[in-house]
Amino acid sequence: MFLFQIDDELALKHLELQDANRLFQLTDQSRDHLRPWLTWVDQIKTAEDSKSFIQNSLKHFANRNGLTTGILYKGGLAGVIGFNSLDWKNGIGHIGYWLGAAYQGNGIMTRAASALIDYGIYALELNRVEIRAAVDNRKSRAIPERLGFVQEGQIRQAERLHDVYADHAVYGMLAAEWKQHQQHHLPTNQLAFEKM
Repeated sequence: MFLFQIDDELALKHLELQDANRLFQLTDQSRDHLRPWLTWVDQIKTAEDSKSFIQNSLKHFANRNGLTTGILYKGGLAGVIGFNSLDWKNGIGHIGYWLGAAYQGNGIMTRAASALIDYGIYALELNRVEIRAAVDNRKSRAIPERLGFVQEGQIRQAERLHDVYADHAVYGMLAAEWKQHQQHHLPTNQLAFEKM
């Protein structure tokens, strides 16, 4: 079980099978908000689909290929963040995230991403964290920009979003940069979880 208490109102936890209904409800309520940038939303039609997603995420974690967590805000499920993939050979973690429509504007994702980066760098000993977002997805791009990531480039037509191809902006943060610039990182002895 992965649980990371970030502050008094925010925590990251493994999604478990019993979270399927809550996850589906959040997805369903945020469908119009998420759909322009996340094509998988159209495949989530029932709570069973959310359950399958959770099962796949847990397998991914068991195989040390990734980590998917629910974002708990004041006890409620507000969104999802995680390492969509972990490249152990090269020490790279690729972060993905989404936030429910009702939870926008509370600084939730910036805090959640900062905590996940702390975990990746201090507990998993990653050398690099990468975030990619569609060039036109300003809200998603604002997260790495707020956290001091370097925009390293742009990948042309990196993703098909419904009927159009979207370019991706690529952001990177190196462990040495994060340790140097983050004044408020969590010391390793405060990380309430184990290494993968």
